[in-house]
Formats: sequence, structure tokens, C-alpha cells
Amino acid sequence: MKKTVNRFLQSLALVTFVVGLAPAVADAAPRKGTVAKKVQATTPKRVMRSFAAGKRASVVRLAMVPARPSYGQIAGLHSVQDQLDLKSSVALVIDQDTREVLFSKNDSAVLPIASLTKLMTGLLVSEAKLPMDEMITITQDDVDTEKGSRSRLKVGTMLTRGELLHLALMSSENRAAHALGRTYPGGLDAFVSVMNAKAKMLGMKDTRYVEPTGLSSQNQSSAHDLATLVGAAYTDSVLREFTTSPGHQVAVGNRTLQFNNTNRLVKNPAWEIGLQKTGFINEAGQCLVMQAKIAGRKLIMVFLDSAGKLSRIGDAERVRRWVESNPAIAPSGNTVIRQVNG
Repeated sequence: MKKTVNRFLQSLALVTFVVGLAPAVADAAPRKGTVAKKVQATTPKRVMRSFAAGKRASVVRLAMVPARPSYGQIAGLHSVQDQLDLKSSVALVIDQDTREVLFSKNDSAVLPIASLTKLMTGLLVSEAKLPMDEMITITQDDVDTEKGSRSRLKVGTMLTRGELLHLALMSSENRAAHALGRTYPGGLDAFVSVMNAKAKMLGMKDTRYVEPTGLSSQNQSSAHDLATLVGAAYTDSVLREFTTSPGHQVAVGNRTLQFNNTNRLVKNPAWEIGLQKTGFINEAGQCLVMQAKIAGRKLIMVFLDSAGKLSRIGDAERVRRWVESNPAIAPSGNTVIRQVNG
């Protein structure tokens, strides 16, 4: 009995370890059959029975597979300390109007940006003035073969361009974003070219796009470039509305599907958010960009490569409290520049 209990405790520890690992893609749940799904379905009782019967639980074998480190972790960016004890390895806070830097950490690092990519996708689709009521069909080409993420927009689903844009920006729907790029005049290749041309026009020197969803780790940028993108996107009323929408329902056949915002802060009354976007793939870590008004000041915040599912939200809260409690950062005071070199 003692040996059985010990085996159970060991397996439980391994289950805890696996659950603590980041899933393959946040902003898009993993497909059935992935490690996260199997672990979720494995209860302590099942593990206990398996070991009591002298069997080796499959979850133990799954737990042996290590999580792929982010590019920031590989580069050692997480070893850099900062005054606010942020969990993001890259952070930048600037005044939207004056471009003054209030806080920075490893801000010159160029990293994968995951679904922050969709902010550029949305900006180009909106600026193209394409008919938002045009029906677009999700095809097999829109299915994720990069990360194997799933989607509730099945192949054959028909939605308007406006609905796809809303879902891509609000709930980070990958098939929606891909379909928007695929149906852009000239097709997907032309759309990616326009993405890179727009980045160059905005002065985003560290930025490169290879596809419109952010699933590829080759979509990369820096904190300063992303702050520039947020500033440009904020001028578009459609992007402001869709990125800050708490939720949205769409009719798919005989069903009505509810989609929610990937950023819980949009529902928080303590926040006045004008625009936001989240992102995650293993290579990028947890990412978040926002435009928000804090202590009477319009700020643009960038958080990249944060470790832990809620840590990017925690970092935003830490910055907000810091700004609100620091009189020197108030609009009538002197700008306080915080520089952390990595």
C-alpha cells in the first residue's frame, strides 16, 4: 500500500508539472489528442487505479516531454531584473502623445510576436475599405498546420468579412485571420507583402511578417516597433471597437456561437482601454499590447515573452499601480524614465 501511495504521489507531481506547462497555442486551444487534452482528462483516481494495477500511466510518459523554451528564455532575457519585478522579459511603456519613455526593459530585443500579428492584419483589412458585408467561406487552406490549433469555425463556415475581422481581433481567431489574408486582393502572398510594406512605411525596422495569424515564430518584432503599430492602429475606430469588445455572437448555420475577448482587462472597470491585443505561442511566450488611459495620461504598453498564463495581465496591473502612485509621472509632473538594459 505504501508503494502504491508513493507511486500515486509521484504521478500527481508529474501531472501538476505537465499542467503547469504552457499549451501549444494560447489564443487558440490545442486539438484533441494533445498533451494538454490528455492530462486534463486524467484524474488522480484514474492514475491511482492505473498504478495500483501495476500499470504505467500514459500521463507519466507525457510528462517527460519538456516544454519548448521561448526565444527570450534561450537568449537569457528573463535573467534581467527590473524595478517593478515584471514577469515579461521585454516591456515598454510610453506616453502616446509625447513618445516619452516611462519604462523600458530589453526594449531592443527582437522576438516572435504571436497573435499580436493580427493587429497589423486587422489594420490592413480595415484600411483597404473592402466590403465588410461580403460573405467569406472558411476553407481547408485556413486550417492551422503550423501549431495544430483547433477552431470553432469549421471548414465550410460562412461569415461576413466584418465578423471575421471582429473574431480575429477580439478572440484571436486564427482561421478568421487567415481567411482575411487569403481573400485580400491578390491573395495571401500579396497580403504578406503589404504587411511588410506597411511596417516599413511606419518605420518598424525590426519587424518581419510571413503570415497573417502569428502562428509562425518567424513573425517577429521589437517593443518599440509594436508601440508604433499600436499608435497607428489606435487611429482606426474599427480596431478600437473590435479589440476592446468584451464578447460577440455569430450565427453559424443553426447555431449561435459566443466568442469572448482574450484579455480579461477589457471587462475591468478600473481600466480605460482604448485598444489591445494578446498573443501566445511557445516561442513567443505570453504577449500583450495596450493603449490605456492611466492617471490622466494616454499610455501605450508592450509586454513580450511573459512566463505564465496570467503574468502579462499581472504586469499590466503592476505598471498601472506604479503610474498611479508616482506623482512624477502625472501629466503635470516631470517624466520619469526607467531604463533597464538587457
